[in-house]
Amino acid sequence: MNILGINYFYHDSTACIVVDGKLVTAIEEERLTRQKHTDEFPVHAIERCMKIAGLEDKDIDAVAVSIKPSMHWRKKAVYALGIGKGIKPFLGHEVGTSRYRQDQFWSWYLSCWPKGSKQPPVHWVSHHLAHIAGSFYVSPYEEAALLSIDGSGEWATSFVGYGKGTQIEQYNESYFPNSFGSFYEAATEFCGFRPNYDEGKTMGLAPFGDPEIFKDKVSEIISIGEDGSITVDTSMFNFQYWRRPYCNRKFYETFGAPRRHGEEFQKHHEDVAAAFQYVLEESALKICRDLKKKTGAKHLVIAGGVSLNSVMNGRIVRESGFEDLYVMPAAGDNGTAIGAAFYVWNGIHGKERSFVHMNPYVGTSYSDADYQAIIKECKLNAEHHEHIEEVTARLLAEGHIVGWYQGAMEIGPRALGNRSILADPSKPDMKDKINADVKHREAYRPFAPSVPVEHAKDYFDIEVEAPFMLKVCDVFPDKRDCVPAITHVDGSARVQTVRRETNPRYHKLMMELGKITGVPVVLNTSFNVMGEPIVESPMDAIRCFFSTGLDKLVIGNYLIGK
Repeated sequence: MNILGINYFYHDSTACIVVDGKLVTAIEEERLTRQKHTDEFPVHAIERCMKIAGLEDKDIDAVAVSIKPSMHWRKKAVYALGIGKGIKPFLGHEVGTSRYRQDQFWSWYLSCWPKGSKQPPVHWVSHHLAHIAGSFYVSPYEEAALLSIDGSGEWATSFVGYGKGTQIEQYNESYFPNSFGSFYEAATEFCGFRPNYDEGKTMGLAPFGDPEIFKDKVSEIISIGEDGSITVDTSMFNFQYWRRPYCNRKFYETFGAPRRHGEEFQKHHEDVAAAFQYVLEESALKICRDLKKKTGAKHLVIAGGVSLNSVMNGRIVRESGFEDLYVMPAAGDNGTAIGAAFYVWNGIHGKERSFVHMNPYVGTSYSDADYQAIIKECKLNAEHHEHIEEVTARLLAEGHIVGWYQGAMEIGPRALGNRSILADPSKPDMKDKINADVKHREAYRPFAPSVPVEHAKDYFDIEVEAPFMLKVCDVFPDKRDCVPAITHVDGSARVQTVRRETNPRYHKLMMELGKITGVPVVLNTSFNVMGEPIVESPMDAIRCFFSTGLDKLVIGNYLIGK
């Protein structure tokens, strides 16, 4: 059975192909159109997925979409009428957008399967169910406690439940505006960032602040029920009316003046970020601990945009009582395309689970012949090296910053060793150099390490694997001077552990670097500049290379200089 999974409607439009219960490919539309977080219908991603899978329109047996438009429409209408203030933006924007999105889908669908042809059934899977299915059904656990948390999907903002085999049981859900995501987005905007997109910047800013300053006041905003329900006091906010700014005068009177984009950070901005991060962690931990008591499960699966908060995930691993935590690499809305497809296979058709998503490299890839053609077209001076890992390791040890382009593209927001910018983390100035000269982003923002799984516990206080760079842990105090460029101000790091069998070339590169420097760890950041998607094609990589302060570019076995 060939299932086409689709996410669009909100943001991070994505397509995937699942064949007989196995994920063949998944691609985010932004990588192809170069429009970050695009919400447009993913026609380019669909076409590329079909090509990779070797399928034609007639081969598709089902289409799965990660939203129920009727639910989205009805619940927003009822809410807008109820609050009064929200009716104008609802009629002015939400109605038109919703109809436009549905028209996009049916226009595409009928272009593929006209009336009178054999049309595959369309399954509209609710947003949070798609989040949960996309994580639980592909997790390594037969049974697990389940939690999905984000801004909102249709109208729900959370899903609390339990999964066993192919069965998913929902215990509770919360509804907008009672939302972890919106709560944290307000702090993101207050700190001068873009809400719904820059929450990672807020998370990175938090360790510079003191949570004790505003902790009690922020704790009054959000409360968690015994059933896992979320309640937000919206008296300080405007987001419940679909209005910007998300914070109102009462918020500013309580916490101080907001930061404008480009302004210097003041102490109270850092303290607000720290307090919101702390309260998010404590609130999520309460849900997880109660879920542990209710289910008795050994394992926990988390999904939704808030699950990209790797600091929160690290605390959940250490303090929730669960033995392990699974967060799939595309835990945000991009992953709901995968979830919708697997819900059709496992949930609706009841097929046994047979696929575990531990390999994020399911995107586009290019051949050596493609590399040669592009190098020739661009008239680049490229050297071919049979042992490119050894050559690259020497360059890193010498202090070069290297663009590393290999194999199939990752799914999700993290570069995990195939579309990465790499450097030697033992060099103290490397963080500032990459932020300023390559990424063109805020100087405080940390970088993540990749490490062979067999060496992870030599440097990091980590008890479980972290293949998708979604769990933060401490760098051992006696190792922080060994890897200063990836050690954050609070002594933490967002680690990626790498198995040889999952990414042999990347694993070998780190081992070769270890032979030279004594530290088999690399600084790994996404191959892009701030505001752009991660590079998809070799041409994207070449453009990024020549427009930034990168020293070298490695594409396959080819080394390119300037």
